[in-house]
Amino acid sequence: MKNKITLEIPKLQTIILELDDKMSPKTVKSLLDSLPFSVGINLWGEEIYTDETPVKATEENAKPAVELNDVAYWPTGKAICLFYGPTPIGKSGEIKP
Repeated sequence: MKNKITLEIPKLQTIILELDDKMSPKTVKSLLDSLPFSVGINLWGEEIYTDETPVKATEENAKPAVELNDVAYWPTGKAICLFYGPTPIGKSGEIKP
């Protein structure tokens, strides 16, 4: 099932995220159950990631590389990640978390 949530970045913009629970149903459920919450935003290459969130999920169907505009959860940092281009550790434009 696809769920839409709104990410509001003060003084910048509002982003609508579409979460598809086909690949990671437990992670999506944990994220939705944790809403609403407020966190800081950080940049790493062309990735936006949050400070620690209240989401409690373990690694679920992780991939070594992601696609443009993917949304991911990083269990170690309890962070939500939005990929809009290459990351510093990706090779030749690869989007690698």
